[in-house]
Amino acid sequence: MPQNTDLNLTNSETQAITYKNRLNSWAIARLVQGKQNEIVGRFRRRSDADGHMQLMCRMTPEANFMLVFERQQDEAAV
Repeated sequence: MPQNTDLNLTNSETQAITYKNRLNSWAIARLVQGKQNEIVGRFRRRSDADGHMQLMCRMTPEANFMLVFERQQDEAAV
């Protein structure tokens, strides 16, 4: 997906974007044997992620999925 590298954001706009990214901490990972696992969806609530994962397991029974919580590092501490 192309990204706009000409984008000039202020510090407050950058903080708003990083805060929004931290809200969706629950993720569904598709387990791929011999390769790196891939994130197929991110969710704010665990119940939403769980329900979506159940649907994906029914729709693609040959694939393996795992629900993960992605802990974001505090950028001020880095």
